[in-house]
Amino acid sequence: MYKKLIIFFVIFQFSILLADNNALFYVEYALKNNPKLNAERENLKAIKENENISISEFLPSLTISGSQTSTETSNIVDQSGSPSGNTKRNTETEKISVDQKIFQGFQGYNNLKKSRLEFEKAQNEYKIVEQDTIQNSISAYYDLIFKSKSKDFNLANVDLFERQVESDKSRLQKGEISLTDLAQSESSLAGAQANFIKADTEYTSAIAEFERINRIKAPKNINDNFEISFLMPQTLKSALELSSLNNPSLSIARINLAISEKELSVEKAKLSPSATLNYSKTKNKDLSATVDEDEQETVKATVTWPIIQGGKNFSSIKKFKHKKEQNALLLADKENEIKTQTSNSWSFYQSAESVLTSTEAQLKAAEIANEGITLEYDSGNTRTTLDVIQSRSLLLEARISNAEAKKDLIISKLRLLSQIGGLDLKAFKTP
Repeated sequence: MYKKLIIFFVIFQFSILLADNNALFYVEYALKNNPKLNAERENLKAIKENENISISEFLPSLTISGSQTSTETSNIVDQSGSPSGNTKRNTETEKISVDQKIFQGFQGYNNLKKSRLEFEKAQNEYKIVEQDTIQNSISAYYDLIFKSKSKDFNLANVDLFERQVESDKSRLQKGEISLTDLAQSESSLAGAQANFIKADTEYTSAIAEFERINRIKAPKNINDNFEISFLMPQTLKSALELSSLNNPSLSIARINLAISEKELSVEKAKLSPSATLNYSKTKNKDLSATVDEDEQETVKATVTWPIIQGGKNFSSIKKFKHKKEQNALLLADKENEIKTQTSNSWSFYQSAESVLTSTEAQLKAAEIANEGITLEYDSGNTRTTLDVIQSRSLLLEARISNAEAKKDLIISKLRLLSQIGGLDLKAFKTP
């Protein structure tokens, strides 16, 4: 008996329907325990602090300082040349200073914009890893289902040939078939056993891959229900439009160009004058005197304007201009790359649907043919052992092809959704 749970999966204006709650469980587990994804989470937190650092450049800075000095003077001689003894003086100084940047040629503003762009870039980098994790987790799950079904199909085939060999031995004794017919059955049994061993090995490998990706033990009794439906974009045009808007790799390329523009603006601003306002208050006390104290308050405005720095700033401006042009070229290349990848993903998806339809027709025909040929053979009609072997081989091939086509269709849909930036955990949880 198989259990079935429908999960409505929404991606932007798309919704995805998952017919297996286990798939979602393993996706969630993988997302929580994937070390690369966890590293990206920490990276997001670190980069977010850059924004706070940039904001601090607009705020005043406060400095408080204090000192205490003890001075002892000995062997003092007055004007007459007579010793007058020793003196000791203790002084204490307290100072508070406030600095406020008034203008920096918009360096602070552009640095703040840059830090926010860097955080947005990190979010898209995180999204790439998240999408890969989801895609790999689901793919591993349904590959495990496919390999499990392939193993079961081959085991059933071994059982059928074992029964045929026993039947053919009995029929040989009755003179109904030849020794050649029995040899063909025994050869087919040996081949079926070899195929089962291969399928069992592939299933074991699929388990290992599943556990590597999801970082959890594979289920002992995996649900073999392939039903999973996606409400996909209806046209290539809509898929291309969505990928242009939401593909994280393309977004990163755009952000890199924007960052280089802000870096160029920062370098240009370094040639502009800057102004700083300073207020300080200093209190001095002579602790060794009865009353000896003074206070000083100072307000100072400073304006600086770099005129000549050996051409350093001009070279930096040229450098960032070249970097901007580089990122513009990389963006154009990435746009073309994503367009091609999305088109390929769409073609793969359309092809997978067609292949599934063909394998379903193939399976239906193979089942009918095998049933008829087996009945005819068992009734002693003109059907030969070779006919039975061929029909069973075709049926096995059709079953495996159909199961694989179902898996490939799921993977093709995941691949296309990844291209349009639509795979994330929030989408899974949306009813």
